[in-house]
This record gives sequence, C-alpha cells and structure tokens, in this order.
Amino acid sequence: MSQAEIGIIGGSGLYQMPGLTDVHEVVQKTPFGDPSDAYILGNLAGRKVAFLARHGRGHRILPSELNFRANIYGFKHLGVERIVSVSAVGSLKEEHKPLDFVIPDQFFDRTRHRVDTFFGDGIVAHIGFGDPICPELAKTVATSSKKACVNAKSGGTYVCMEGPQFSTKAESNVYRSWGADVIGMTNLQEAKLAREAEICYVTVAMVTDYDCWHPSHDAVTVDQIIAVLNKNAENAANVVRETVAALPAKRSCKCGSALAHAILTDRSKIPAATRERLKLILNKYLEG
Repeated sequence: MSQAEIGIIGGSGLYQMPGLTDVHEVVQKTPFGDPSDAYILGNLAGRKVAFLARHGRGHRILPSELNFRANIYGFKHLGVERIVSVSAVGSLKEEHKPLDFVIPDQFFDRTRHRVDTFFGDGIVAHIGFGDPICPELAKTVATSSKKACVNAKSGGTYVCMEGPQFSTKAESNVYRSWGADVIGMTNLQEAKLAREAEICYVTVAMVTDYDCWHPSHDAVTVDQIIAVLNKNAENAANVVRETVAALPAKRSCKCGSALAHAILTDRSKIPAATRERLKLILNKYLEG
C-alpha cells in the first residue's frame, strides 16, 4: 500500500513542511545508498505526502555530494507519483526579481561529477527528455501560486551548475547570452531520475538574488539574503499546500509510462543483480 502520493523536496530555506498533520518519519534504505535524510510523512490538505530536506536537516550536504538516485528511489518506494521540488536560485534576467518564483520548463546541464541515471550495469534505457517537466504539474503550480499571491512566472530555462562555488561573471554573462532565466545547483538530476522512475516532476525555483552579472550583486548583504530565503520559504510552503490540494487524484500526463519504449536491452541478458536492484522501477516491463 502506498505510504504517500505526493513528494516534496525542500531546498535552501525550506527544511520542513508547515501544516503537516499525523507526522511520522521513515528512514529509507535503498539499493543506491542512503537518501539525504529521513522522509517526513503526513497529511497535507487532505493528501498523503512525503517531505525530504534535499541537503539534510541542518543543510549538511553539498550539491555535488547529493545522492540523487537514493532520494528519488526512496520516493518511489513510498508510492509517490508526483514530486514538487523547491529550490533557491539566482536570477539571470532583470525581470526575475528576488521573491519571484519561476516554474522552468527546460534545463541546461553544466554539471560534471554526478550520477544521474538508474541504468547501466547490464541494462540500457533511453528516456525521452525533450520536455523535462510534467506539464500537468507545472500548470497546477502556476495556478496555485496565484491563489497564494506569489508572483510566479511559467516557463524558462534553469541552468544547473556544478558548484559549490557560484559563477564567474564571464560564465554568468554567457548564460544570459543563451537566454537562460535562473541558475541553481540541484534540480536537473532530480528531473532526469524522476522521469526514469516514471514520477511527475516540477521545479519551483525561488529567486533569492541576482547572479553576479548584475551591478547590484556585490551590494547584497548576508542579512538581506537570509531575509529573502525566509520569505521565499514561507511563500513556497503556501504554494505547495495549494498545489497539493488542487492536484487531481489521477494523472493524465505521459510521465507514468516514460519507460514503455525506453529499454533497449534484451530482457534475457539483464544480469540478475541489476534486475533485482531495479525491480521497483522495471517490474511491470520485465514480468512475463
């Protein structure tokens, strides 16, 4: 029986989910190692949800150190079909101001050191990723943002950089020349793995400040950034609550069948250990 239907990933500033009732923690062990923290399960707006602090409670894990596979697998094991991922980002456009939210529909990969697939070790699969965000979920977040009185802009490109250092001005200006909207360090790998796990995924990108291209960037103080982070976290909690309440019980998107035509490997050639490790994700395509 599913323990949760909707997953929430909290980024910088959002380390817990206000409004949860019947709360209990679940520690997950996965074939890919340990997730960032225990999953906080409970009821929110009448729905069963699971919350995970991306960087662990206390913000202990660097973006490059995140075990993305374990985090997404853990949600899958709990029965989650949709993930709303909240992330602090820098703005690459004047129009995206601090305290604005962006709901990107594209990513650009600038990472170098990360494992971002469940496959390998004897099995090959190629998912479609031209449209990396679930449109149904993104539309619901946009509508819910209006209800929560948060200025959210639909569409745009999220540049996912390696970090933990921020961009140089040269890099930031190149990303701007490409027309990118926001920059962060975490969400692309989550999106890829959620698609492989046939889980709907959306990013709620909370603008904290302008990236270093902006003339006022160096004038921003730590106190100002913390104040924005706290307000963003409050707004994000409201948006997530509205989103959870508004989501239909059944999915009408294609995310739930992303692997239907993705597996290239002859089923008889898949190693037993690999088959066992991935059975949660693959069983409906390997049975029979």
